[in-house]
Amino acid sequence: MRVGVIGLGVIARFYLAAIEAVPGWRLGAVCDLDPAMLAPFDGTVPCFTDHRAMLAEAGLDAVIITAPNDTHARLCLDVLGAGLPVCVEKPLATTLDDGIAVDEMARRRDVPLFTAFHRRYNSHVQALSAELADAPPITGLTVRYLERIEEHVGKDRWYLDAARCGGGCVADNGPNAFDLAELFLGPLWLQDARIARDHVNTDRQAVLSVHGHAPGVIELDWSFPGERKEIEVRLADGTTRTIDLLAGYREFKSSLRHEYQGVLTAFGHAVRTHRRTDRGLATLALVDAAYQREGAARAREWS
Repeated sequence: MRVGVIGLGVIARFYLAAIEAVPGWRLGAVCDLDPAMLAPFDGTVPCFTDHRAMLAEAGLDAVIITAPNDTHARLCLDVLGAGLPVCVEKPLATTLDDGIAVDEMARRRDVPLFTAFHRRYNSHVQALSAELADAPPITGLTVRYLERIEEHVGKDRWYLDAARCGGGCVADNGPNAFDLAELFLGPLWLQDARIARDHVNTDRQAVLSVHGHAPGVIELDWSFPGERKEIEVRLADGTTRTIDLLAGYREFKSSLRHEYQGVLTAFGHAVRTHRRTDRGLATLALVDAAYQREGAARAREWS
């Protein structure tokens, strides 16, 4: 399948490597607003600065969107409107209304929509999921998603702009963490949200309480000295299983290589079977609920 990539920022390199590694895919075109980002591809694949021209001219079978968060909804609508399956980086959109519009378009056009939650394809997550299949019931779960965001964004400084990111750690890391919790606890609802913001209104820390088959806690931090990505599962027999998603992946961001191969493999299955397996809207609803809960709490403080 010929796939086009829209957006050549910090995450795109993992998709490009996965396209080379996963059978059944071939890079068909690339698109970025910055011509300098297209220069390495000149002469090898068609290059575009306008995604609409790419959709019309490149003869693609599917599209990957790894552009800034605030462009996801608009780009998805254009890709789906062209009748092409789309894999979009989380979050699906920066507002719940926009996410609903994208989901409705996919349903109306009957085109696969796939939000990329790369952490569920982590080797340690997959091993834990298999191990727990025959284990006692889960009685509690904690997901820790802690990092210093400035060390992860490279030149993509839009992450630090609350309007473009959609907020901060809750909007950007929250979907991955919610997806991990749902993998083990089933569908979630939000019970409580404690969110701390910086002087430019970006949320930097959050503790989110959720409930599915059992209660869960999601800890998010964009100011953590280093990086910790962990899942702690408490079982009915009193034992605890804890995994470090980064264990064995010594190079910075090296775990993303196999995770994005998992993303592309799953997306390919969705395209070939014409199956809509997307969970993007559900995680976006949880992000929205967290911000709504925070806003209500602030309103009570001021009243």
